[in-house]
Amino acid sequence: MQNYKKVLVPIDVYSDYEKVVERAVNIAQSADDIYLLYVAYPQTNVEPYGLFLERDYSEEVREQAKSALTEIANKFAIPVSNTKVEIGSPADEIHYQAEKLEADLIVIGTHGQSGLKLLLGSTANAVLHGVKRDVLAVKVG
Repeated sequence: MQNYKKVLVPIDVYSDYEKVVERAVNIAQSADDIYLLYVAYPQTNVEPYGLFLERDYSEEVREQAKSALTEIANKFAIPVSNTKVEIGSPADEIHYQAEKLEADLIVIGTHGQSGLKLLLGSTANAVLHGVKRDVLAVKVG
């Protein structure tokens, strides 16, 4: 198997992620080569007109996710400096961060349940389109 020097691991800190991170740890040359990413949808995706929300929760979401990523990084001996939280479209942010990092591999979890998304899941499927990196989809559910 190819030696991957930079492995981007986008995970949902509120879902099954352990198997995905474990697979990345097993593939990477070192835990220092793993970069954890969490992407939260913008508040406008949840409430497009902001009619019912009294304030912007983006910073709270970012802080909670950063805290969760720090715990995950510590558990797997990944440097906390290799964690990142972004707000945006998951597939777009994953593509952008993979390019910016010059990642050799993206390891992503998948748990699609039905239809065309049965094989991958919507985010994993979207990541595959237009990606210039190797992608490993890990079945998590």
